[in-house]
Amino acid sequence: MALDWRRLTDLTGGKDFTIERVRTLDDGIAIEGDFAPPPLAGLDADDQAFVAAFIHCHGSIKQMESWFGVSYPTIKGRLKRIADRLDFAEVADAPPPPVDTADVLDRLEEGQISTEEALAELSP
Repeated sequence: MALDWRRLTDLTGGKDFTIERVRTLDDGIAIEGDFAPPPLAGLDADDQAFVAAFIHCHGSIKQMESWFGVSYPTIKGRLKRIADRLDFAEVADAPPPPVDTADVLDRLEEGQISTEEALAELSP
């Protein structure tokens, strides 16, 4: 029986690990060696689920706000924290994405964010 990825994350407790054996389920072919796990495997189960939800939402922070019941800055903060843990993602050198002013104003009007949050998002 295959080990659930969430259980693997619990067992490693956030420590670095390698994978020494891989076996295909259909035909049982096994390969042994020293394989580095994918970068996302180093995240805890909650962060992996958060990344999966973000991908499922096609990167829509607005939909993530609705799903998780939190504000835009909370989603952005968690994404930044996760990105900082992933070595392969060079986020610091990337220019900031343009602000969708209409989206910010819509969320302000709908009461999803405060005036302070809207001003923070619209400020360079």
